[in-house]
Amino acid sequence: MEAVVSFPVWGTTAYLLVTDPQRMAAARRALDAEIIAMGAACDRFRPDSELSRVNSADGGPVRVSTLFAETLAQAIQVAEATGGAVDPTVGSALIAAGYDRDLAEVLRREPAEREASRPVAGWPVVELNGRVVRVPRGVTLDLGATAKAFAADRAASRAASEAGCGVLVSLGGDVAVSGPSPAGGWRVRVAEDHRAGPGDPGQDVAIAEGGLATSSITVRRWRRGGRWLHHIIDPATGAPAGSCWRAVSVAAATCVDANAAATAALVKGQGADVWLARHALPARLVRLDGTQVAVAGWPVAQPAGMTT
Repeated sequence: MEAVVSFPVWGTTAYLLVTDPQRMAAARRALDAEIIAMGAACDRFRPDSELSRVNSADGGPVRVSTLFAETLAQAIQVAEATGGAVDPTVGSALIAAGYDRDLAEVLRREPAEREASRPVAGWPVVELNGRVVRVPRGVTLDLGATAKAFAADRAASRAASEAGCGVLVSLGGDVAVSGPSPAGGWRVRVAEDHRAGPGDPGQDVAIAEGGLATSSITVRRWRRGGRWLHHIIDPATGAPAGSCWRAVSVAAATCVDANAAATAALVKGQGADVWLARHALPARLVRLDGTQVAVAGWPVAQPAGMTT
C-alpha cells in the first residue's frame, strides 16, 4: 500500500507518495534536496538566489550553476514550443501587476493602483552560453512557469532512483511520477485549487507515467487598482491574461511539458482546446462559467482519489 506525506513549500503544498512505505525516508531526502537546490537557484523572492543575481546584474554576464542553466534552457524551450505564450521575461510584468513578493504578503497589504502594462521583451533577448547568462538592462526573468514543474520532474526521478520504488511528487498541483506505479496508476485529484477536497469541484484521474499539471487564474490572485489580477501573464500585453478559461489541466510526457501546455492554453484563450488536441495532449479545460471541455482522450470520470 502506498504511503504519503505532505508539507508546505513555496507558498503551496508538496505531496510525496511512494509505493513502498519503508522507502519513504529515502524518497523524502531526495525531494528535499531538489527543493532546496531549486529554491537557491530560481526563487525570485530570495535576494540570494541565482535568479536575483541575474536580474540585478544590470545587463552584465553572470556565471550560474548547472541547475540554473538547465532550468533556464527549459524555459526557453517552453517559450519556443508555445509560440511565446509562456515566456521567462515576464518578471517586470508580474511586478507591475503587484506580484512583487510572496503571495501571502501581497494579499495582506492595501490594494494599490495598477501600473501600466506593456508587452514583455521576449525570450530571444535572453543569452545563455553554457553556464553564462545575460539579460539586457531592464529585463527581469521569472522562471516560475517552469522551475516548479522541472523540480517535480527532477525530484520524482531522483526519489525513485534513490528509494528504489515508485514515486509521485506533487508541487502545488504540478505532478510527476517515476518508477513502477501502483496497479491502475496513481490516483490524482484534479482541481483548480491544490487544497480542494473530494467534495469540492474537480475530477479524479489516474496517471502511470509522465506528468500532469493544472494552471488556473482563480487561486493565485489579488486585488489592485480596484480589480482582481492573477499570475498568468500574457506576454503580448504584459497584463494578466484575459482568458475564456479559468483552469486548464494537461497530461504530458513530463511535468514541464504539461505545465507549459496548461499555462499556454490559458494565455491563448479561445481555440486553446483545438491547439491542445492538435498536439495530442489530453486536457480538461474549464470555462469561466464552470462548463468543461475534454480533448485528446482526457477521461470523463474516474473513482475518487487524492487531492494534489
